Amino acid sequence: MQLPPTFARPPRYARFIAAAVLTLAAAARPLAAADRDEIKQLQDRIQSLEQNLSGLKQELSALEQKQKQKDEADAAAAKATPKITASDKGFSIASADNANVLNLRGMVQADSRWFFGAGGVPNNNTFLVRRARIIFDGTLSKYYNFQVVPEFAGSSFSLLDANITVAPSKTLQFKLGKLKTPVGLEVMQTDPTLFFAERSLVNNLMPNRDVGVLASGTVLEGVLTYAGGIVNGVPDNTSSSNSDFKDDKDVVGRIFIEPFNNSDTAALRGLGFGVGGSFGRQQTASAKTGGYKTDAQQTFFAYKTAVIADGDACRLSPQAYYYNGPFGLLAEYAFSAITVRPAAGASPKTQLVHHAWQAAAGYVLTGENATYSGVMPNQPFDWTKETWGAWEITARYAQLQMDSKTFPFFADPGASASRANAVGVGLNWYLNKTVRTTVDYFQTRFQHFSPASSLSNSVIKQDEKALITRVQLNF
Repeated sequence: MQLPPTFARPPRYARFIAAAVLTLAAAARPLAAADRDEIKQLQDRIQSLEQNLSGLKQELSALEQKQKQKDEADAAAAKATPKITASDKGFSIASADNANVLNLRGMVQADSRWFFGAGGVPNNNTFLVRRARIIFDGTLSKYYNFQVVPEFAGSSFSLLDANITVAPSKTLQFKLGKLKTPVGLEVMQTDPTLFFAERSLVNNLMPNRDVGVLASGTVLEGVLTYAGGIVNGVPDNTSSSNSDFKDDKDVVGRIFIEPFNNSDTAALRGLGFGVGGSFGRQQTASAKTGGYKTDAQQTFFAYKTAVIADGDACRLSPQAYYYNGPFGLLAEYAFSAITVRPAAGASPKTQLVHHAWQAAAGYVLTGENATYSGVMPNQPFDWTKETWGAWEITARYAQLQMDSKTFPFFADPGASASRANAVGVGLNWYLNKTVRTTVDYFQTRFQHFSPASSLSNSVIKQDEKALITRVQLNF
């Protein structure tokens, strides 16, 4: 049989493939038989490794469980251990999560007052303790704050602040108890951080501390701060007692805006302005002010003893400040309106409106930033290291004008001035975060409703010229 031409001679590559297959087949038969034991051994080794790996996993799991239990025990121990700290900010005891905190702080101000010429009351030069306070404040259960501030200076002990704050967020908080009345800009500034040892003449028209309830908060990413509420109501330049059993109450409020608080431009961030006010009714003799005082705390105006308050009373105070680097400026205007009678049941019933304003500035000579919260020295005073703390110079002008209708029915022209203009300059030395010394010079000029020859109050017979010094410890 003859094959077709196509199968007569296989192609060359087909012969090579066939030869390779036959060779591999021949070789595979002895390899499969020879390696059977070796494969079995490899399988046994793999099984042994798997068993060892399983044991290691169990040991690792046990170690991880022990470490977890140890971490939980350490966390529980840390949570149960309070944190106790002592620094230039005071003393503090806090739970590990800071949900419960008790702070102990304090302030002492040791002053002297010296009067020049005949403008001071005889024997009025003195050393005195202006303020001596122990400050207790803190937090309970994260959202409940408290503050208790007794005042030991003065002729008798008093309770300056005692309040509770419910603070679910920064945008809304509720404060109840005895607290600062949110009206005046300088009044709301803390005592240790003022430009001068004493507040300006504007403070005479402001309420100080009162008892009531306030809602407050900060919104718009810190741009706007507000506070408002209902308080018992107090006369000008007065703080409330711890109770006031009368039906009439005051509505108080304040809005303050820092429009460039989040600006990238440092020169704009320190600008702030706002307005505060109060409205209510005041009645009886105790509802009128006990007197207006100079920068050196001498009384230059007071109502007649028989005068009583009997009607609407209101205050309004536009205010602003600006801080940029070492420079600071604070200004405010205020008026206080009160309805009075010359005596109980007597006429005329008259509304008196008194006006005041001030502008104060400071400059930190050593370059630290001036702020509404005070000055922080970059290099505390240290004689051995030749560092000198921070130095600040200050200046202020203020005026208080009585309503022209005040005299002669409601105030004695011989005992009270109708206007006071005060100029002050000062030097502040911040030795460190807690110690500050102040030297202030004030000169106050008085105007009178009556001729000077008929004046009976030695304080207002001529300009008051006073030097006030202070050493302050605040922590």
